[in-house]
Amino acid sequence: QVQLVESGGALAQPGGSLRLSCVASGFTFSNYAMSWARQAPGKGLEWVSGIYSDGTDTYYADSVKGRFTISRDNAKTTVYLQMNSLKPEDTALYFCAKSRGHWVVDYSDLSMYNLWGQGTQVTVSS
Repeated sequence: QVQLVESGGALAQPGGSLRLSCVASGFTFSNYAMSWARQAPGKGLEWVSGIYSDGTDTYYADSVKGRFTISRDNAKTTVYLQMNSLKPEDTALYFCAKSRGHWVVDYSDLSMYNLWGQGTQVTVSS
């Protein structure tokens, strides 16, 4: 079954850390770029970070640069998002997404992705 399953979301305090995981199945994971996106309450979907198929290149939205780190383990078909120095504005439902093809021209263009997980909730509050 072709799917992405996220986990790791939780309630965290401002300044805290969380690590999200996304396990892929049903396709050749190492052939595709992956991204994380998020949707805050009442807002649209926002791209957060992306990673090339072999993990050599990573990309970040300005809002998370320097605080979040994306990585992947192709042997485990898993992509991660390490989130540090969390802020209340990071509160959102976080999704991972698989690229349509091997190459991604613009990681922040959400139309570049054709498979999404169900999401994992991150809440940052004291």
